Formats: sequence, structure tokens, C-alpha cells
Amino acid sequence: MTTVAIIDHGAGNLVSIAEALARTGAAVRVVDRPGDLARADGVVLPGVGSSGAAMQRLTGAGFPGPLVELDVPVLGICVGLQLFFETAEEDETHCLGLIGGRVKRLEGTPRLPHIGWNDLQVLHPDPLLAGLEERPTFYFVHSFAPVPSDPAVVVAVAEYGVPFAAMVRLGNRVGVQFHPERSGHNGARLLANFVATCREAADAA
Repeated sequence: MTTVAIIDHGAGNLVSIAEALARTGAAVRVVDRPGDLARADGVVLPGVGSSGAAMQRLTGAGFPGPLVELDVPVLGICVGLQLFFETAEEDETHCLGLIGGRVKRLEGTPRLPHIGWNDLQVLHPDPLLAGLEERPTFYFVHSFAPVPSDPAVVVAVAEYGVPFAAMVRLGNRVGVQFHPERSGHNGARLLANFVATCREAADAA
């Protein structure tokens, strides 16, 4: 059975994410110690709230080094995605640096935060989007979004007054600005696809 670890750093929809992953058939473990990541086939980095507080809790628990060194698939959700980048404008946070770029407050929007359903414009095919329609809809809650140094890492964008990066990938690290655990059928399919990539990576190792 494919094992997926969800990092508990004190902020995230852990129960919703765990239940959604369990419905895919994965063995789900919520972990709060870096050493527990070694036994996982994939890792989810969730997050709600501010990037500064989330990064402070991750650092206090000793996660940054092990996260940088992980060679299994990693999925960042919302603030978890934002922590993949080098810095965040919010709280002037130094993040994990897994992907080059900076997280910035959305500008030119009707209002903030951006809350609700929004379509993705898919720029590049990705295994996590397999089986979804051409413009899949997901649920967003955020005021910030990443601006990658290399635009090629952007898998999909959404528009809220202005376009913003809604999904990024660099190697086996993929992040989504939306909440798949709150996005109905499309979110369930994305999480099932993530578990499938974890299974395939483990079988190939």
C-alpha cells in the first residue's frame, strides 16, 4: 500500500486532507517529526494562515533540511505551495527555496482574499491533472501567489482580476494554490493522481 505522510506544522486542513487521501486507498500518516518522512512514498505539505507563522513552525520542528533532501513526490497545498519558494512578501519570510521565486500579494483584484471556485488554464500537461476536463475548477482561499523565477515551472494559471500561478512543478515537487481537499470530484481526482505518482515512484526505486 502506498504511504503518504502529511506534515503537521500546526496549520492546515489535516483531517480533510487525510480523509481525502484515505479515500484513494493510500495509507495516510500525519507526522510532526522529520524522521517520520523517511518511511513515506509521498509527502503533503499543507498550510493555512500566514507563510511566516507556518515557516516558523516548520523550522522549529526541524523540517526544512529533510524537506530539501526528499526524493519522493511532494505536494504543497495553498500556503504549503508558497513555502516551496525562496521568499514571501507576507511577513518578509525566508522559505524553503525548493523553487526559485518570490510569493507576492495579489494586485489588481476585485477584493482580497480571493475566495471561491475558479477555473484553471492549463499551460502544460501534468500527471496530477490526468482525467480532468480542459479547464478544471477548484476552490481557492488566498491573498498571495508565487511569482516563479522560471516561468516554465508554471503548470496552470487562474485569473482573479489578474492571472496568477495556480499550479507549479519542478521535478517531483508540485504545488497547488487551491485546496483539492475542498474541490469535490476534481480535487479527489487530483489527489488520486498524486497517490498514483507516489506508487509509481516507489515501484521504480
